[in-house]
Amino acid sequence: MNGADEAGYIPRIVDRRLDEMLAGLPAIALEGPRAVGKTETALRRARTVHRLDDEEQLELVFGDPSRLTKGEPPVLIDEWQRYPASWDLVRRHVDDRTKRSSFLLTGSATPRERPTHSGAGRIVTLRMHPLALAERGLAAPTVSLSDLLSGRRPPLEGGSAATLADYAHEIARSGFPGIRPLDRVLRTDLLDGYLDRAVDYDLGESGSGIRDRQALRRWLTAYAAATATAASLTVVRKAATAGSAEPPSQPTAAAYQRAVEHLWLIESLPAWLPTRNRLRRLAAAPKHHLADPALALRCLGLDDTALLEGRTTDYPMPRDGSLLGAMFESLVALSVRVYAQANRARASHLRTHGGEHEIDLIIERSDGRVVALEVKLSATARDRDVRHLAWLSDRLGDDLLDAAVITTGTEAYRRRDGIGVIPATLLTA
Repeated sequence: MNGADEAGYIPRIVDRRLDEMLAGLPAIALEGPRAVGKTETALRRARTVHRLDDEEQLELVFGDPSRLTKGEPPVLIDEWQRYPASWDLVRRHVDDRTKRSSFLLTGSATPRERPTHSGAGRIVTLRMHPLALAERGLAAPTVSLSDLLSGRRPPLEGGSAATLADYAHEIARSGFPGIRPLDRVLRTDLLDGYLDRAVDYDLGESGSGIRDRQALRRWLTAYAAATATAASLTVVRKAATAGSAEPPSQPTAAAYQRAVEHLWLIESLPAWLPTRNRLRRLAAAPKHHLADPALALRCLGLDDTALLEGRTTDYPMPRDGSLLGAMFESLVALSVRVYAQANRARASHLRTHGGEHEIDLIIERSDGRVVALEVKLSATARDRDVRHLAWLSDRLGDDLLDAAVITTGTEAYRRRDGIGVIPATLLTA
């Protein structure tokens, strides 16, 4: 991806998918965490705009709800959850075949009052994530997930100058477009403020009913410490004591998880449960990730210097490898989600019961065939780094379209066994 355009907009991989959907679908809900860029992306396409985060415009809508469906399309209803009835208004307008429909709904939270209808068949949801590595301009990507998913096993080439320190900096810098350009101090202030606003204001506005915000913050910090692990939620709950006498109860911890999920602050990576192949003894637990690894880092009160120095956290969490390795995996997982969505594929992870075999990312096509990716905090891929990929190849045969190790190295290439080695900055959709 190139850098920002003359207006300061950073082109997004999701743009192409959004334009395709707008050309053929009557209503699209563009969802994701606050500050991810939904409004800016939607504004570049809308001709009529209703910004419901503006109290004056919201008051006008309460007085005359029908104004939301008027105007030249595409019609943007920004922060639609501030007036949940807007969902059903759009759905009914789409159902009326005599009317021209083209709507964009953007939202940063699940509304307190849920719509009376899911919108299935009328309103299609598209997820927007923080900037993937390919969108950040660190290198010119040379390897596409599309090619890996083709099954042709193309040659891999290209070089990257990104160092381990660069990746640590990218983790701390965040993928939120408005936060990235700031210097370290202001960026830290904004990320801390982002978390404070989410816990102190957004949760209240969403009607979560959670009163002990400090206890929720401790739980979220414990969850951040579990980044890129499949630690049980019981382990996360017990780690959330932070000096208090008792951990939150299981129902309370479950309420915390639902609350932050409604704000899209966390996005767990599901376990792969294959439909095409019968692999035995696969675990079903998801891997834990916040929407952006920079938020996880700020929950823990750390920065990129701390990552490079190998500092750890006060939250005991079973983990293979360093915290930097976990945050790097989270950054790659965020990026691969973006690339997979662009290819209409699904991202997950694989782990057998007991952990004998683990593969960080499985990208599955609609026909059930997959690409497998391991993430390693190293410049090269040795035989021991690819043993799980080789195991999966033996079991899936031709259903494994391709396999690669995502690294912090400088060159993309294929090993003699055919497994790819791809620096993280060189991978794109």
